[in-house]
Amino acid sequence: MSTMFNPHEGLIIVQARLWGPTGDTHARLALDTGATRTIVNAAILVSIGYDPVVVPGRVPMTTGSGVEFVPRLAVDRIEALGKVRTNFPLICHTLPPTAPVDGVLGLDFLRSQRLTINFRKGRITLT
Repeated sequence: MSTMFNPHEGLIIVQARLWGPTGDTHARLALDTGATRTIVNAAILVSIGYDPVVVPGRVPMTTGSGVEFVPRLAVDRIEALGKVRTNFPLICHTLPPTAPVDGVLGLDFLRSQRLTINFRKGRITLT
């Protein structure tokens, strides 16, 4: 399955859908092949029934201001680029209100797949 993107914009933004204990929601995630893990804004996760404050699992994450220990939780389901992952572990982090995205789709989602990014046609294919 192929997904279109605007090759003239700064970020490659893909649509994702996440499911949690109390519902589901859509999110705009930046495709980032330099990110080892998928990151989703805390507000998105709270809206589908997760409480990052009580999550026992914390992992180190390097940010511009240093190393932070952030919640790692598994969402019931995530769908992006035509692929579905269940019980998918991701990182919960608060993004600035001015961020144009709700998170980052990282290598953990893309692994064991073939990713093709065609900048001429503005098309992403994940098979």
